[in-house]
Amino acid sequence: MLPLSTWNPPARLVGLLTDIDDTLTTEGVVPAHVVQAMESLKARGLAVIPITGRPVGWSEPFATAWPVDAIVAENGAVALQRSLDKRDALLKRYQQDAATRAAHFARMQQVLADIEARVPGARRATDSPGRETDIAIDHSEFTHLPQERIDQCVAILRAAGMNATVSSIHINGWFGAHNKLEGARWIVRELLGRDLDAEIDRWVYVGDSTNDQLMFEHFPHSVGVANIARFVPQLQHLPRYVTQGERGAGFAEVARAILAGLDRGGS
Repeated sequence: MLPLSTWNPPARLVGLLTDIDDTLTTEGVVPAHVVQAMESLKARGLAVIPITGRPVGWSEPFATAWPVDAIVAENGAVALQRSLDKRDALLKRYQQDAATRAAHFARMQQVLADIEARVPGARRATDSPGRETDIAIDHSEFTHLPQERIDQCVAILRAAGMNATVSSIHINGWFGAHNKLEGARWIVRELLGRDLDAEIDRWVYVGDSTNDQLMFEHFPHSVGVANIARFVPQLQHLPRYVTQGERGAGFAEVARAILAGLDRGGS
């Protein structure tokens, strides 16, 4: 990973995609200066789209409060965008139809109960009531699971035929082909009518943990906030650049670099 100070942001930048927990947040809160950083990017005509493993229910108030184009929740399964005619109303988009979601939901609850029964200390995330298309086990938000227990949870999820990723706070599992990258492709196409892969060098991705590594692998302009150091031993694909600041301070650092690049006319 190269220091962010060596990065020259891309010319004709379209937008920024970002993780939320421990990327936008600091101690569980998105500071005012991070919201202002997003607002500054939006004011320069850039798309700003958080993509998170958090549930759709948890994401709803932020989709209306933050200066973002949309929030893609549950690792790419569902998107929230503000209604154009009603500021506080939200439009919800799904990648799976209702029947598929219902069948998957019932099976996932069985797997979740199995994990809680078999893995000592494993408990469902406190935001679980807001989840529609995945399940989450807390490993660092309100409890602590050692790495061997995290690995055990991941193994059970995958043995059940589920996808599994580990964020900075949760272990997420779901059925379906979606993930953060597919969610990004989907929302950029649906919301903006653009082909992400055709112009991926005009987008920036910011993240902090193992569930961001698919994005790190594909985005030439990928940035890890400094607290990614915790996950480096588990990462097969590192971001190209890393900030000096951790969490929200690191994200604000990325925003400043982008704005400075725009003022210079980009690379």
